[in-house]
Amino acid sequence: MRSYSFLRLFNFLYFALIALFVSFLPVYLDAQGLSTSKIGLIIGTGGFIAIFSQPLWGMISDKTKTIKKVMLVLIVCSTLLGYCLYASSSWAMLLVFTMLLYFFLMPLDPLTESLNFQTAEAAGISYGSIRTFGAFGYALMSLAVGFAAQYFGIGSLAYLFAGIGFLAILNVLCLPDAPVTGKPITLRALRSFLAKKETIWFMALIFIVAVPQRINDTFLGVYIRDLGGSPKLVGVAWFLAAGSEILVFALSFWWLRKGKELAIISFSAFFYFIRFFLSAWITEPHLLVAIQLLQVFTFPIFYSAAIQYLYRIVPEEWRATGQTVLAILFFGVSGIVASYIGGWVYDQVGGKQLYLGVSGMSLAGVLLSLALRAVFRKQVLVS
Repeated sequence: MRSYSFLRLFNFLYFALIALFVSFLPVYLDAQGLSTSKIGLIIGTGGFIAIFSQPLWGMISDKTKTIKKVMLVLIVCSTLLGYCLYASSSWAMLLVFTMLLYFFLMPLDPLTESLNFQTAEAAGISYGSIRTFGAFGYALMSLAVGFAAQYFGIGSLAYLFAGIGFLAILNVLCLPDAPVTGKPITLRALRSFLAKKETIWFMALIFIVAVPQRINDTFLGVYIRDLGGSPKLVGVAWFLAAGSEILVFALSFWWLRKGKELAIISFSAFFYFIRFFLSAWITEPHLLVAIQLLQVFTFPIFYSAAIQYLYRIVPEEWRATGQTVLAILFFGVSGIVASYIGGWVYDQVGGKQLYLGVSGMSLAGVLLSLALRAVFRKQVLVS
């Protein structure tokens, strides 16, 4: 079997675990009787852990000159911790195991995405042809978890996590090792990268568009349940959202054009605005689930274009640093803001006002991306 076939399988299994963790942890915490502000506190604090753990494990990979062994350590620890998390019910244990899972599971994302790009370039295939399997795994697991929680109880998530994690461990053992090619992450490299004006504005744009996405990731399941939906319906919502990504990633070779990334980001930010604005006014949970089909125009397009733009503006030897910074910003910093502020707003004024607020932030992302496109295109023409 070709090396990228094993990598495709790992994408499937890893993003299945991400579905279990990111999408259903808020639902599990809600089922344990925690308020939305406490849910936001737990997940937001986990974001702080991810800010430090992602570059830490990236540096360990650089130092040891291996990705496979680092991934093996991370997936073994994540499997054990995921089982413990979903077998716990006390506030203290939920907090501890969530923090530890953020420390071990989330750093796999930039390592996996980096490996996806390296493997795709070496094999002469598109990044989307590998990443598609991640979307497929996320979609199927979302549906499976929803049904499992509905018919076997919310505690069944512990066994699902352990089973998928065990398969991922076996898969990592079959992956070919790949030494890290970029420079180790250093403060000097990070300062040089962040000092560029284009980089600063690009990261600001990513933050503005990512916060609404991360708020939706955190509180969609809670919002569906508040509207009268079941855990099974939450699973269907995430199945539709993640399933809609599959075709987008698979066809990325066709629509993802170099030099057009900011225009593509403007397009996706506009549909974020539409998606969240409609979500604010919906009072029937099945309609809210149907709205998740707009994911096809939002996250996969936005994230693919963001990665390609980043790889275009960052010097080749700093790509590993840039990928990690993007992951920290999208999954760490924006996740912290989304969880802390989102949980507090949800508690104070409810889901409708929260979604109206994030729709306004998405609209600001549209305007900023259009402005940056005009400015940087003008600079290119002048130079």
